[in-house]
Amino acid sequence: MDDSAILATTLNNLAQLLQATNRLADAEPLMRRALAIDENSFGPDHPKVAIRLNNLAQLLQATNRLADAEPLMRRALAIDENSFGPDHPKVAIDLNNLAQLLQATNRLADAEPLMRRALAIDENSFGPDHPKVAIRLNNLAQLLQATNRLADAEPLMRRALAIDENSFGPDHPKVAIDLNNLAQLLQATNRLADAEPLMRRALAIDENSFGPDHPDVAIDLNNLAQLLQATNRLADAEPLMRRALAIDENSFGPDHPDVAIDLNNLASLLQATHRLAEAEPLMRRALSIFLDFTRRTGYEHPHLSTVEGNYEGILKALGQSEEDIDAELRKLFEEHGLIFERTS
Repeated sequence: MDDSAILATTLNNLAQLLQATNRLADAEPLMRRALAIDENSFGPDHPKVAIRLNNLAQLLQATNRLADAEPLMRRALAIDENSFGPDHPKVAIDLNNLAQLLQATNRLADAEPLMRRALAIDENSFGPDHPKVAIRLNNLAQLLQATNRLADAEPLMRRALAIDENSFGPDHPKVAIDLNNLAQLLQATNRLADAEPLMRRALAIDENSFGPDHPDVAIDLNNLAQLLQATNRLADAEPLMRRALAIDENSFGPDHPDVAIDLNNLASLLQATHRLAEAEPLMRRALSIFLDFTRRTGYEHPHLSTVEGNYEGILKALGQSEEDIDAELRKLFEEHGLIFERTS
């Protein structure tokens, strides 16, 4: 590997570390520089360039620049199809990435055939019982769930779970992901009593695998807490949400978007138990995190409008007038160097 290729790899690795620690604005120029180096070294149609394009596209997607990400993903797909042929596993990865972006932009009918093609490629490449096939099954099942085809999604999730249990054993973190996916589908079909033991098993697996303070444990805690909230066990749900919040604050820092999601969940529970005075500062902090994200990246966070609406709902419940709410939101936006515009 020559010096330029080593530099591109180093830049890419550093960029991915920065992305993992929520320093997206710092990561992006490194990814763009790595892409430029590899284009210059190998030409614009080399498989290494496809890797760089996919990495940059996923960062753009994380900063809600989906329109900018899509052509990069399509270019990566074209490169890999031309380099390896249409039925190569690398093409399946590209198809899956593009399909998930299409799903995120509500083009589910366009996403589905790409997911089915990726699944067929991996089944033909690795066999029907390979863990890569389980990933494709889960992705397709979640799309089917999003299009309200729950009866079609469930057998795919159960097949993915069986593959991963057979491949990795019953106590592997990949099994925990499958259990959570299936549990959430069961919850969506009002089989809460069936969903709960799966969520508890997923939580136990991740605690044993990663320790009690890992971010994956926080995800499990939030999932279980929301099920408990749905079954009116609010007192049981609250300590799980508080523990998830503490884990994510310690793991990512106090201003990470995952922390904002935790704050939103906890504030919503407090609101449901009529503790508005406790809920308000948590929801305000969640909104502030997403506003700061928007200021730093220059692009609106996907959850910003939802949390803004949730905060407005708490202020209304506290008896504030629409004029007072607008003034409060305007002040908060201005504190982050942004302009508040009412959209509804």
